Amino acid sequence: MGTVLGEMRNVPWHELQHAYGSASQVPGMLSRIAWGDGPTAEDALSDLGQWIAAPAVFDATVAAVPFLWELAATETVRDRAGVLELLAAILASGHDLHPEWTRAAHDAVAAGRPTAARLAADASSPEAEARTHAPARAQAQARQQAVRDAAVRLLAAIDGHICAACPPRAV
Repeated sequence: MGTVLGEMRNVPWHELQHAYGSASQVPGMLSRIAWGDGPTAEDALSDLGQWIAAPAVFDATVAAVPFLWELAATETVRDRAGVLELLAAILASGHDLHPEWTRAAHDAVAAGRPTAARLAADASSPEAEARTHAPARAQAQARQQAVRDAAVRLLAAIDGHICAACPPRAV
């Protein structure tokens, strides 16, 4: 298995668009979400949401979704729940002039359903928890619960997704 976001270099980001123009800065935002400290990752996640999910989706959204799923599944990412919430926002967004972007973005989110299901059911190992000091353990448990809760909400959104750009899904 490669490094987190290792395949990102294979995407022609400079040819893609987000809400404010060229998507050439999207890899930097994804990297900040992956490796930034709390405030840096939080700011990058917020900015990325404005670029690729609100108020509309773009071709850069479609390219970014697999990397968002990778980040959501990576335990060292600080705000995995926020990443799952961004995926839910993408599923709820569209683009009136480019329904093909809407459908592709929604399909990319739905393709990560197995990851969301695993995260919704994930429990920390008792051995790992036993090696962690009480305050850190409580913080880690709260983060894990936030991930589970966000994954449950995203699963419900995927399973109940209906929009004009997407055909009905077989559940």
